[in-house]
Amino acid sequence: MISLSIANNVAEVVLDAPYKLNSLDEQALADLTQAYDDAAAATSRGEVRALLLRGEGRAFCAGRDISAVTPETDDAEAYLGGLVQPLLKKMSAFPAPTFAAAQGACLGVGLGLLLATDVVYVAENAKFGSPFAKLGATLDSGGHWYFTERLGMHRTLDLIYTAELISGTEAVAQGMFSRAMPAGELLDNAREIVSKVAAGATGAFTASKELVGHIRDQRLGLWDAMAEENAEQARLCKSADYAEGFRAFQEKRAPVFTGR
Repeated sequence: MISLSIANNVAEVVLDAPYKLNSLDEQALADLTQAYDDAAAATSRGEVRALLLRGEGRAFCAGRDISAVTPETDDAEAYLGGLVQPLLKKMSAFPAPTFAAAQGACLGVGLGLLLATDVVYVAENAKFGSPFAKLGATLDSGGHWYFTERLGMHRTLDLIYTAELISGTEAVAQGMFSRAMPAGELLDNAREIVSKVAAGATGAFTASKELVGHIRDQRLGLWDAMAEENAEQARLCKSADYAEGFRAFQEKRAPVFTGR
C-alpha cells in the first residue's frame, strides 16, 4: 500500500506494507508512480515545495516482492525496465527537493528508491548491500553504478560477491548517504529538516539539484560547471525569492520565501 499526504507544502509518500517489509510488487510500483505524479502536479500548483519518502515498520523497503514470482516464467526485464527504471527517473527529476528517511532493510529496489532521492537520512542500524548472491541474481535498480561511484570497484564487488550488508553508520562513513541518526530520532529529525527546506528558496534549491545532476551525468569539468552556475544565477536573479533574500539581508530581517 502506498499513501500520499500533503501538509504545509510538504508531500509525504509512505510505503505502508510493514507486514512484508514494504517490498514492492507491480501494483505497488504503479501506485508509487502515481503518488509521485500526484505530488508533482501539486508542486506545479504551488502546493508542494519539498517531498519526504519513508517506509512504515521495521524496514524501509526490502526490495521486490518475490513471494508470488515463478522463476521459470519471470520477466525480470519487464519488471525492472518497464516499471522500476521509469519510476526512478521520475523520482530523480521530481521538480522540488526530495528527501528519504530509511530504517531497517534497504535493499534492491528499495536501495534504488534511495539513490533516486536528493538527500537520504538513514538509521544508524539500517542495512544496505547486495543480497542477490543468495538468489542467483544480480544487484539492480542502478546499484552497480551507485556502488561503484561511491565505494569504488573493489568494495562494490566485495559486497556483491559476499552478500555482506553494511549498517547505516558505515554507509554514511563510506560516502553513500548524507547522515546517520538513531532510529528513534530519524523520522522526527527528517520531518523537521524537510519542513525548513520547504519554507526556503526552493526555486534556487531546484536549480542546484539540476546542476548537481548535470555535473554527475555529463561529467562536467570546473569551468563548464561554473558556466552553468552563472546561467542559473542569471535566471534566479529575476525571481521573487532572489529579491526577497537580498532585501531581507539589507533590512536585517529573516527572509520570507515563496518558492517563486
